[in-house]
Amino acid sequence: MDSGYTDQTLATLPGMLAAPANGTTPPRRQKNAAVRKREYLTEAEIVQLRKAASLRDSTMILLAFRHGLRVAELVALEWRDMQDLANESRAGMTVRRLKGSIDGNHPLEPDEVTALRKLLRAHPGGVYLFPSARGGKMTPAAFRKQLSRIAEDAGLAHLHVHPHMLRHSCGRALVDQMPLGMLADYLGHAQIQNTRIYSRANGERFRGIWRRRRK
Repeated sequence: MDSGYTDQTLATLPGMLAAPANGTTPPRRQKNAAVRKREYLTEAEIVQLRKAASLRDSTMILLAFRHGLRVAELVALEWRDMQDLANESRAGMTVRRLKGSIDGNHPLEPDEVTALRKLLRAHPGGVYLFPSARGGKMTPAAFRKQLSRIAEDAGLAHLHVHPHMLRHSCGRALVDQMPLGMLADYLGHAQIQNTRIYSRANGERFRGIWRRRRK
């Protein structure tokens, strides 16, 4: 079949694909460490973010942080994934993980239930917890942009906040609260090696270890 290209054109394709039309070299993507000092937020910073956000966005930040959700998992949440919102003590959420991670069921805390009830009253009959302006599924890119704006309004622009920091913040906050295997289950990690990044990153847990040993 004739491709429509001459031999001369085909010979120049690799060079055409390797460099932009203006002849400049595209900038290399910076490593995360060069852009931000850390890849997590403190619980105080999470509160600060939420105070600068709308009800919908504040609830998104809360659920992503509390349940270690990736942005694609967060925007895909549907009301059918929620259980017993009318009963605060039994309310729960089905977490549908991506990237080969393991699905799970998480209990919901009272403040989460309160926020979700308010959302449900504001948008009855919808499919998604956090719909777009047109009522459909929000895109991950839309939440990334919105979170960046919220961080700026909250005075946290210097941290270069992005959605995956909320998942890292969850692991960091819980690593000393439960056995590592339990945290792996909570975050949906199929391999516990992925969970160890949180224990390795928290050097403060070793402070005073020799003083405690002598007691």
